[in-house]
Amino acid sequence: MQRNKFLIGAIGGATAVVAVGGLGTYLLSGTESTTGLDSYSSATVDGHKALSARIVAGRTQSKYHPLPWVGEKVTGVTCPTALKAVAGATVTCTGTTRGGTAIDIPVSVVSTTSDSVTWRFDRS
Repeated sequence: MQRNKFLIGAIGGATAVVAVGGLGTYLLSGTESTTGLDSYSSATVDGHKALSARIVAGRTQSKYHPLPWVGEKVTGVTCPTALKAVAGATVTCTGTTRGGTAIDIPVSVVSTTSDSVTWRFDRS
């Protein structure tokens, strides 16, 4: 009887650890961001508010490889222009993998409000 309780407890504990790890991975590995459009983060492209290329590049680089088992580490991420705050707008940023390979990172706007833009990138 004592042995069965131990096994049930051990299996339950291991299951909880795996569930918490899975949830943490899911939360940290997201490729979608909502960023406010303020005087520090915004620019103008074709008369539209836009998210600064510097902000898009920095956030993409930091979220591309958030955990050792998610994504590949990239450095030197740059974006050619600001990301227009219009749903469906796109820009292709570039970065370099640890092995020195240049990669393209497509970025697109999911939705916008008057003071923020929700955007995402595709992790290859």
